[in-house]
Amino acid sequence: MTGLATENTLIRNATDVETFARRCFLGSPGDRVGVELEFLVFDRTDPARQVPLARITDALPPLPGGSLVTYEPGGQLELSGPPGSLPKAIALLSADVNAARRALRDAGLVLGGVGLDPLRPPRRQLRLPRYEVMARFLGTPYGALMMCSTASVQVNLDLGDRPAARWERAHLLGPVLVAAFANSPLSEGRPCGWMSGRQAVWERLDRTRTAAVPVSRDPGAAWTDYLLDARLMAVRDTDRDTGGDGEDTESYRPVLDGSTFRDRLASPEHPPTLADLSYHATTLFPPVRPRGWLEIRYLDAQHPAIWPVCAAVTHALVTDDRAADAALAAAGPCTGMWASAARHGLAEPRLRRAADVCFRAALGALPRLGAAPALVCEVAAFADRHVTPGRSPAADLLDLVRESAERLPDWLAEEGRSR
Repeated sequence: MTGLATENTLIRNATDVETFARRCFLGSPGDRVGVELEFLVFDRTDPARQVPLARITDALPPLPGGSLVTYEPGGQLELSGPPGSLPKAIALLSADVNAARRALRDAGLVLGGVGLDPLRPPRRQLRLPRYEVMARFLGTPYGALMMCSTASVQVNLDLGDRPAARWERAHLLGPVLVAAFANSPLSEGRPCGWMSGRQAVWERLDRTRTAAVPVSRDPGAAWTDYLLDARLMAVRDTDRDTGGDGEDTESYRPVLDGSTFRDRLASPEHPPTLADLSYHATTLFPPVRPRGWLEIRYLDAQHPAIWPVCAAVTHALVTDDRAADAALAAAGPCTGMWASAARHGLAEPRLRRAADVCFRAALGALPRLGAAPALVCEVAAFADRHVTPGRSPAADLLDLVRESAERLPDWLAEEGRSR
């Protein structure tokens, strides 16, 4: 940050926050894509049993594509693929997903391609200080569900030459893409009343940090206001390590009085630093978040063989100008329909009609973006199966449990097989 060179530099006023916020929109002008996949992991012989993290880590082999392996608090496996062109990013991450699937299957485990655990109640495995504070702040039941029972496809995109345009596209297309890829209709073995139960969980958390950032002509100003008006989740304390090695250790103290970052700026007793503001930004979870690139965070996890469709369509509609123009014209009547998209998916007629146009626009753009013919065929097949008939992926799961709830564990046990 200009004028804010070190983490210990004090944030003096809202202008300093604005400087930080605007830097979040400074990044590569290119067209790279990076994908982060979260998967719930199930035991094939007993899908209702929680899988210990150690069992997953012991089973995973070295990954050929170079993806970063991390875990969410409930033990969800996250694979973060290297960014690159659309073909390269999908090829590298696909190689890693396939390697992980094979190794986990050999260990009696399976990747579950759903956005919300359809069978098991939330149970946290990771006890890092950040997660302790988050659990206390967000509370139950929805904080626990978000941390331990949800999984997503996150698509990260370069800001391009016109960051404001891509920012706007990612937001305005959000409800249509939420509906098209809604894939989490079950909780504890029963329909939860939403096609994207994962998105419904986010709707019920602290809205100062999960609602969409208002779309405006000046995204830097909008992100500034969002940072200032979001409630503080925690403040970072730096305590001297008592182990005698002289190193500092980081700890967190929850903030439960409802105060915002704007409130903290007005408090002369404990002025925030650049590190405090940076940490605050990491505790905010809007559907689209700027970080020198765009994090598109609103998509349900997909079957391990289907996620490339999700990534390809999102990338095409946000980065390709011709596709974006057609998609935005169709999505206009769906502006702001986040909750309706999560509840009804493509069964909502306006969302289905918009999704049909969006997928056709993406299919036209993908060859221009270097997509392999096989990927274009996969997108077309997804459109034929889900978009044209107005059946989000969640509809298949609902049909399964309505036919017989006892089939759900068997379905989970076999989810690692390609459809």
